[in-house]
Amino acid sequence: MCVTPERCDKVIVFRIMAKRTQSRGTLASLAAELGVSRTTVSNAYNRPEQLSAALRERILATAERLGYPGPDPTARSLRTRRTGSFGVLLTEHLSYAFEDLASVDFLAGMAEASYGSNNSLTLVPVGPDTSVDQVAAAQLVNQCVVDGFVVYSVAADDPYLLAAKNRRLPMVICDQPADEHSLPFVGIDDYTAIAPAAQSLIDAGHRNIGILSIRLFRRPNDGAVTPDRLDAADLHVQRARVQGALSVLQSAGIDPTSVPIVERHINDPANNVAAARELLESHPELTAVLCTTDSMALGVLAYAESVGLSVPDDLSVTGFDGIRTALDRNLTTVLQPNKAKGAAAGRMLFSLIDDYLADAVPPSPAPRTILDTSFHEGGTVAPPRALNPQVVRARSRERGEDVRDVVK
Repeated sequence: MCVTPERCDKVIVFRIMAKRTQSRGTLASLAAELGVSRTTVSNAYNRPEQLSAALRERILATAERLGYPGPDPTARSLRTRRTGSFGVLLTEHLSYAFEDLASVDFLAGMAEASYGSNNSLTLVPVGPDTSVDQVAAAQLVNQCVVDGFVVYSVAADDPYLLAAKNRRLPMVICDQPADEHSLPFVGIDDYTAIAPAAQSLIDAGHRNIGILSIRLFRRPNDGAVTPDRLDAADLHVQRARVQGALSVLQSAGIDPTSVPIVERHINDPANNVAAARELLESHPELTAVLCTTDSMALGVLAYAESVGLSVPDDLSVTGFDGIRTALDRNLTTVLQPNKAKGAAAGRMLFSLIDDYLADAVPPSPAPRTILDTSFHEGGTVAPPRALNPQVVRARSRERGEDVRDVVK
């Protein structure tokens, strides 16, 4: 019987698909083909060290010929209690993880730590939306098929953090909340780490210094930061950096309450330039800006260039992080080991997962790793123009003063 071409096409397609389905191998058919046990086939994938190289190669080659894709990961996870994946909880949009270079370095470190461990990395970008309730947060976090979590820089009251805690899986906190001493932690001493950047401005002679910070609370605030808001901030990293800088300024005789601070909820180029504009246009007397991230410092550089200010001649700028883009601009900044931080968090989590699956008692006290930072002097700090030695000499000569008495 003749059928239409259209019908023939459908039949052909159906038959091809059926043939492929029928030829798809299974563990049992592969074992029968090779004349070995199912356990031997399974070992070729899960415990290769138990087989000779020749036998494993023969099993894998036959599996490819028969269309056997390997053991079912779902069945394997039920048997071993291990999914082979760990989650990284980011309270930022997904694009942030690939645009913010400090986050990129952190994730690269985690990937490096997992190399060779047959683990995959699951990103859980929940975003900075503060309207999410606990139920919605739990629904998302509970969908994650993972062996444990690294929680990257969230507020102590974040609903996603609570949802992850409720999973009762191994967990490592990175950066914040820093005061969760019951949970394993990897981070730096932000309060102390920023001191060299602030001191470099003091040593250069600056007294009119402003500060730019990314968000201090989960709830948005784009604008000036009051002393009360800073003291109550629930995002510890930014609070510690600002307070650490203010401590250095206070030691130099600068009243901390006189230092203007501007905050931005979202840490991206447009917001960072806007923050720089707000700070410098509302405080034209400033000769230096201390930033709590390199990305904010890059925003200051972009703003300065747009209005014809020279850095560091007209304006000194410091950052924090040590991202590649900032170092390429020779920014004066604090170098934190973002990649090493990710690697340390990954290794700590893998160890906790192994203990958890072995039903071992969790370590007490919870492990804490504090990594060292360093200071990059860079080239974006100089004496304020009014104190620039050449300017001082020229003005002194005009007044008939002895230059040696003015500039030492």
